[in-house]
Amino acid sequence: MYQTIDELVHAAEQLAGTTLAELAEKLSVAIPPSLRREKGWIGQLLELALGASAGSKPQQDFPELGVELKTLPLTHSGTPLESTFVCTAPLLHQQHITWGTSNVHHKLSTVLWVPIFGDRQQAVGSRMIGNPWLWHPSAAEDQLLQQDWEEIMELIALGRVESISARHGQVLQLRPKAANGKSLTPAIGRNGTLIQTRPRGFYLRSSFTQKLLRDQFHL
Repeated sequence: MYQTIDELVHAAEQLAGTTLAELAEKLSVAIPPSLRREKGWIGQLLELALGASAGSKPQQDFPELGVELKTLPLTHSGTPLESTFVCTAPLLHQQHITWGTSNVHHKLSTVLWVPIFGDRQQAVGSRMIGNPWLWHPSAAEDQLLQQDWEEIMELIALGRVESISARHGQVLQLRPKAANGKSLTPAIGRNGTLIQTRPRGFYLRSSFTQKLLRDQFHL
């Protein structure tokens, strides 16, 4: 669809200033009354609008360009409302993965950030799309991400997945990722046997995305 990353960025820039209701109407998409049960709805709407082709596959949203699309919900004052989901975490066979081959590194190598302005109490449709920007991690940012990823993956490999809390990691954290607590997946337990635990996902801390915003827009 896009020949260059610049074409993709330009398409995203055309959406700035549009409300989610306006975009949803244009795409004939129903707006959920709340995001409590539709956490990924905004991201899916933007993927549809921009023609992302990856779907739920473990690759970048625009694999032909090597670009991942991430929406960033913000308050009207520009503060991130929540941490940003990156990808699900592998809880088995970690010995075959390095930082360089990891899905986290792959997804975060080039990100098209699209801010979405609106407080939690605000109707979903009235929230507004902001100015997008393209981000590549600096050497320092990449080092922080790698350090957190390696520490978390080591704990998973040692069978300590259930002892990892959202407090682990400076910029990257591991949290349960499932629609409800009944979803279970195999992982390594403390004594090396398989256990059933909730799926986990890697998330960027809101303090980290806040810094990205400040660096980009000189806030």
